[in-house]
Amino acid sequence: MFTLALSVCAQARFSYLHMKYLFFSWLAVFVGSWVVYVEYSSYTELCRGHECKNSICDKFQKGVIDGSACNSLCEKDTLYLGKCLSAKPSNQVYSGSWGDMEGIIKCQMEEDPHYDLGIELEPRKESASFNRPTKGTSMEKFKEMVFSHLKAKVGDQANLADLVTLVFGVADSNKDGQISLSEAHSAWALLQLNEFLLSIVLQDREHTPRLLGFCGDLYVMEKVPYVPLYGVSLPWMVELWIPASLRRSIDQWAAPSWPRKAKIGIGLFELVEDVFHGTFGSFLMCDISAAGFGYTERHDIKVVDARRIVPEAAFQEVMRERRCEEDSDCMYGRDCLTSCDLTKHRCTTEVTQPNLAKVCSTLKDYLLYGAPSEIKDELEKQLYACIALKGASEQMEMEHSLILNNLKTLLWKKISHTKDS
Repeated sequence: MFTLALSVCAQARFSYLHMKYLFFSWLAVFVGSWVVYVEYSSYTELCRGHECKNSICDKFQKGVIDGSACNSLCEKDTLYLGKCLSAKPSNQVYSGSWGDMEGIIKCQMEEDPHYDLGIELEPRKESASFNRPTKGTSMEKFKEMVFSHLKAKVGDQANLADLVTLVFGVADSNKDGQISLSEAHSAWALLQLNEFLLSIVLQDREHTPRLLGFCGDLYVMEKVPYVPLYGVSLPWMVELWIPASLRRSIDQWAAPSWPRKAKIGIGLFELVEDVFHGTFGSFLMCDISAAGFGYTERHDIKVVDARRIVPEAAFQEVMRERRCEEDSDCMYGRDCLTSCDLTKHRCTTEVTQPNLAKVCSTLKDYLLYGAPSEIKDELEKQLYACIALKGASEQMEMEHSLILNNLKTLLWKKISHTKDS
């Protein structure tokens, strides 16, 4: 009897374990299938490189557009779209190769109405249609178009004619001294994009990747070896379960040595100088996240996503017309906030924080972790003074220059004698 009871008990236990095993096996299959489905759906929505290439090449073969990358992309097949890096359906981004060069290929797509893409400063419809300038437009008339467009973007600069010359130098893709109608269509479409404009404005500086070529509003940039600026890219399922404190520890562990971080920091401060009252006006850095920057083998900073580095004049014009009920309605990107004028229910035009304050906030933990003890206190003091900068302060420009110089000098003195400099 006792043996029978044991047998029944063992069978019941086996049945329980069997059911438990089947349940968890089913659960694992269900969750795995769901993850694969979500990833596949996300990929097919975000990654539409074949559509982008087909659209661009169709217009090239019809003679609507032209550019230095058109033949390689559409006829020779030497410009290859590789891994998809897109974060939004309207902005297709791929790593790729062009002959023996590695690059990043960016292509603009029409916005799909069911996506919430937010408010942009880039008018996509005009650039996608490639219908300007119209047939019969003279070279002088096109120059006037470009001049007026740039004036609206960057403001009335004394050297605006020099910027037009730079644009025409890039637009003349076959270097024959003339701009054909198809080249003009490509140049006009590209000029609508903040990132392309910034690459022209800063082409003699080291902080933006080189523009390798273009075809319509598809363009190829030099590849930056190390992206993001700091941190480790993890699968989104892993990100969900990692505590913020552990995430910061992982990011710090994976970062370069402190002298190299200091050099990267100096480069980012120099970029702030380049875009703050630069040669062709001021630009606002409206998304200063680590994902938007990278660095080279020599630890020189590079901007890898400049879509939210916008001309101040264009930003102010957009904000002036934006209706609001509270300050949060006056946000562009992640980092450009103005205040709401409640008497007019319109946004004001001055950002509450300058570029430098936002950069210091991004770099604070990055630079303080592992900093040499002899400069750590002073570095922390300068970084907090930097973060406290306000955009509308009467003394802001003087304080901005002083803090910027202090930070660069402090970091440079510590690394100038090392091989990392």
